[in-house]
Amino acid sequence: MIKFTKSEIRDLIISFIILTIAFAISNVGLDVRGFISILPIIMVGVGFGFMLREIGHKFGAMKYGYRAEFKAWPLGLLIALVSAFIGFVFAAPGEIKVFADNLSEEILGKIAVAGPMANILLALISLTIAALTAPLKSHSIIFELIFLMSGVGYSVNSFLAAFNLIPVYSLDGIKVIKWNVGVWLVLFALSVIMMLLSITIGVENMVRFIIDNHLIHPIS
Repeated sequence: MIKFTKSEIRDLIISFIILTIAFAISNVGLDVRGFISILPIIMVGVGFGFMLREIGHKFGAMKYGYRAEFKAWPLGLLIALVSAFIGFVFAAPGEIKVFADNLSEEILGKIAVAGPMANILLALISLTIAALTAPLKSHSIIFELIFLMSGVGYSVNSFLAAFNLIPVYSLDGIKVIKWNVGVWLVLFALSVIMMLLSITIGVENMVRFIIDNHLIHPIS
């Protein structure tokens, strides 16, 4: 069973709130009405993506018998807020601290890769839900909200996966690449492609392509 300390829960909540605000600002800027409208949708997408990524790291550490705890990075949270105003969120709110000495690069890499893999999986699940509910969104406000949340879930999670796989200090990518270049290359390429599809084509057009080519049979 995964257990969280009080300080860890506090750091997770603070990071979740700040990331939600940052992603909302990056989408609508200083439009207060737009911010209020999009905030609940962003909250779901960021919430699942951020929490699942950190739980993935924590579970990965526990699998090898190590205690792990999320620690917020105040400077990273501040940078996330500031960068949101230019339309790009520097999403480095903190990291999972593994309490162990002399961890091998293989174990560190496997713990690190669990987060981006969780984001990729959640992005694909979100896209599937969006495709399944797309035909019903014009008939029900509930299905419209599910479609919008799923679209945001795909965009946010593909971005989080790609961003955190960048091989620089403190991000997951540097740990994964030290362990296995091939694994890093495949996951990084996949997450970047997913992110670019979201940016250039858009989730709605992706869903239309999926439905038109009968890749998924939507709910009707």
